[in-house]
Amino acid sequence: MAKRLRLGVLVSGRGTNLQSIINSIEADRLNAKIEIIISDNLDAKALERAKKHGIKGVSIIPGDFNSKQEYEEKMITILEEHGVELVAMAGFITILSSHFIEYYRNRLMNIHPSLLPAFPGLDAQRQAFKHGVKVTGCTVHFAYEGMDTGPIILQEAVQVLEDDTVASLSRRILAEEHQIYPKAIQLFADRRLKVEGRKVEIL
Repeated sequence: MAKRLRLGVLVSGRGTNLQSIINSIEADRLNAKIEIIISDNLDAKALERAKKHGIKGVSIIPGDFNSKQEYEEKMITILEEHGVELVAMAGFITILSSHFIEYYRNRLMNIHPSLLPAFPGLDAQRQAFKHGVKVTGCTVHFAYEGMDTGPIILQEAVQVLEDDTVASLSRRILAEEHQIYPKAIQLFADRRLKVEGRKVEIL
């Protein structure tokens, strides 16, 4: 069996995408091990999820540091101590600087609830709903500088139904997020992702 990918996960809230990653690992659909979970929120439910599965989780709060660089250096130190090869953001709210992003260039993934580059930023589902689009979805991408930028790895489309609400649309998008995020991580683990400029080729 191939060596398991050493994974670090950054979280802020409920941790449903974290749970989908954990479930995929436990079902042997994802050849990875979560070495460390870092939260920017002491009360993140994601930390409870980690504890239930025997995964180490720590809280590192930006406001406890004198600067953003000091905060990010602390995160990098912890990730490196745990031998993390890929960092996955799973509902992580803190905006990372170019320093952190460059350190993990093409080793920092994010999941976003829209078909990027459409509707970046917060409330993407509401943005899509208000714009009256017929199709939206979710995107896994490598995180680069800027809001929800970076080369796209996988996308999944979700139809907007006539009787949809923002809540019902969000639930269906989230269900697809839970499918494609572990798949994207497995592609990285299998060394099947080749980044060329703005494009990701799946080998």
